[in-house]
Amino acid sequence: MAEGIAAARARALGLDDIEIRSAGAGAFPGSPASDGAVRVAAARGLSLDAHRATLLTRREVEWADLILTMSPSHLMRVSELGGGGRAWLLTAYAEGRDTGVDAGSIPDPIGGSDEEYADTYEQLEELIDKVLDRLRPETDQ
Repeated sequence: MAEGIAAARARALGLDDIEIRSAGAGAFPGSPASDGAVRVAAARGLSLDAHRATLLTRREVEWADLILTMSPSHLMRVSELGGGGRAWLLTAYAEGRDTGVDAGSIPDPIGGSDEEYADTYEQLEELIDKVLDRLRPETDQ
């Protein structure tokens, strides 16, 4: 959901030079988005039908200029793969903190109700909007 939300929001802001990818620390490569994520995103006009999971590897970490993670354990995995200087918890980065493993995790709704997916979706929207505001050139803000 985060990748889809971020890509749609970046396009809407005209941030065409930002390339957004997602990768999971425990993803099953090639798996589609979960049914709950697909339903909740579709209800908000966002299609996740084309999404396929990618496993986080050193290659993805080396590619990225900025890596935002959902939890401290994901942040640790990114650091283990060499991305420590370019990685933050999404919650910390959205709040403008330089660090912050105590900033809080984004709940993973996998296997949960559509309500849980919707809560996570709304939290992601809010945080991603803050992140994109930080990434916009000063003259655009």
